[in-house]
Amino acid sequence: MTSKQRAYLKGLAMNIEPVFQIGKGGLTPEVTQAVRETFNTRELVKLAVLKNCMEDPKQMAEMLADRIGAQVVQIIGKKIVLYKESKDHKKIELP
Repeated sequence: MTSKQRAYLKGLAMNIEPVFQIGKGGLTPEVTQAVRETFNTRELVKLAVLKNCMEDPKQMAEMLADRIGAQVVQIIGKKIVLYKESKDHKKIELP
Protein backbone atom coordinates (compact mmCIF):
# COMPACT_ATOMS: atom_id res chain seq x y z
CA MET A 1 0.00 0.00 0.00
CA THR A 2 1.40 3.38 -0.98
CA SER A 3 1.52 6.36 1.36
CA LYS A 4 -1.08 8.12 -0.81
CA GLN A 5 -3.47 5.16 -0.47
CA ARG A 6 -2.84 4.98 3.27
CA ALA A 7 -3.56 8.71 3.63
CA TYR A 8 -6.82 8.30 1.69
CA LEU A 9 -7.93 5.42 3.94
CA LYS A 10 -7.01 7.41 7.07
CA GLY A 11 -9.31 10.17 5.84
CA LEU A 12 -12.16 7.70 5.36
CA ALA A 13 -11.52 6.15 8.78
CA MET A 14 -11.94 9.50 10.54
CA ASN A 15 -15.66 9.41 9.77
CA ILE A 16 -16.45 5.89 10.95
CA GLU A 17 -17.14 4.65 14.46
CA PRO A 18 -15.29 1.65 15.95
CA VAL A 19 -17.06 -1.61 15.11
CA PHE A 20 -15.43 -3.60 17.92
CA GLN A 21 -14.09 -2.95 21.39
CA ILE A 22 -11.27 -5.09 22.70
CA GLY A 23 -11.37 -5.39 26.48
CA LYS A 24 -9.41 -7.09 29.24
CA GLY A 25 -9.63 -10.45 27.44
CA GLY A 26 -7.38 -9.03 24.74
CA LEU A 27 -7.19 -10.49 21.27
CA THR A 28 -9.18 -13.70 21.66
CA PRO A 29 -9.99 -16.17 18.85
CA GLU A 30 -13.59 -14.96 19.04
CA VAL A 31 -12.57 -11.34 18.41
CA THR A 32 -10.35 -12.44 15.53
CA GLN A 33 -13.20 -14.43 13.97
CA ALA A 34 -15.67 -11.57 14.40
CA VAL A 35 -13.31 -9.11 12.68
CA ARG A 36 -12.68 -11.64 9.89
CA GLU A 37 -16.45 -11.92 9.32
CA THR A 38 -16.84 -8.14 9.30
CA PHE A 39 -14.52 -7.96 6.30
CA ASN A 40 -17.19 -9.87 4.35
CA THR A 41 -19.34 -6.72 4.34
CA ARG A 42 -16.81 -3.89 4.53
CA GLU A 43 -13.23 -3.16 3.62
CA LEU A 44 -12.32 -0.68 6.34
CA VAL A 45 -12.73 -1.60 10.01
CA LYS A 46 -12.02 0.50 13.09
CA LEU A 47 -11.47 -1.09 16.50
CA ALA A 48 -11.22 0.49 19.94
CA VAL A 49 -8.94 -0.93 22.62
CA LEU A 50 -10.44 -0.31 26.05
CA LYS A 51 -8.43 1.04 28.98
CA ASN A 52 -8.69 -2.27 30.87
CA CYS A 53 -6.83 -4.10 28.07
CA MET A 54 -3.19 -4.46 29.07
CA GLU A 55 -1.93 -5.53 25.63
CA ASP A 56 -0.10 -3.11 23.35
CA PRO A 57 -2.44 -1.83 20.58
CA LYS A 58 0.39 -1.82 18.03
CA GLN A 59 1.26 -5.47 18.65
CA MET A 60 -2.43 -6.44 18.64
CA ALA A 61 -2.98 -4.63 15.33
CA GLU A 62 -0.04 -6.40 13.68
CA MET A 63 -1.08 -9.80 15.04
CA LEU A 64 -4.72 -9.34 14.00
CA ALA A 65 -3.79 -8.10 10.53
CA ASP A 66 -1.47 -11.08 10.08
CA ARG A 67 -4.14 -13.58 11.19
CA ILE A 68 -6.86 -12.30 8.85
CA GLY A 69 -4.78 -11.10 5.91
CA ALA A 70 -5.52 -7.40 6.37
CA GLN A 71 -3.30 -4.34 6.40
CA VAL A 72 -2.84 -1.92 9.26
CA VAL A 73 -3.83 1.55 8.09
CA GLN A 74 -3.15 3.38 11.34
CA ILE A 75 -2.94 3.12 15.10
CA ILE A 76 -3.72 6.27 17.05
CA GLY A 77 -3.68 5.84 20.80
CA LYS A 78 -6.12 3.02 21.43
CA LYS A 79 -7.81 3.06 18.00
CA ILE A 80 -6.84 0.59 15.28
CA VAL A 81 -7.86 0.86 11.63
CA LEU A 82 -7.51 -2.17 9.33
CA TYR A 83 -8.08 -2.52 5.58
CA LYS A 84 -8.70 -5.64 3.55
CA GLU A 85 -9.58 -5.50 -0.12
CA SER A 86 -12.87 -7.16 -1.03
CA LYS A 87 -12.59 -10.21 -3.24
CA ASP A 88 -16.13 -9.84 -4.63
CA HIS A 89 -16.06 -6.25 -5.81
CA LYS A 90 -14.20 -3.08 -4.99
CA LYS A 91 -16.03 -0.84 -2.60
CA ILE A 92 -13.25 1.66 -1.94
CA GLU A 93 -11.44 3.06 -4.94
CA LEU A 94 -7.86 3.72 -3.85
CA PRO A 95 -5.96 6.52 -5.57
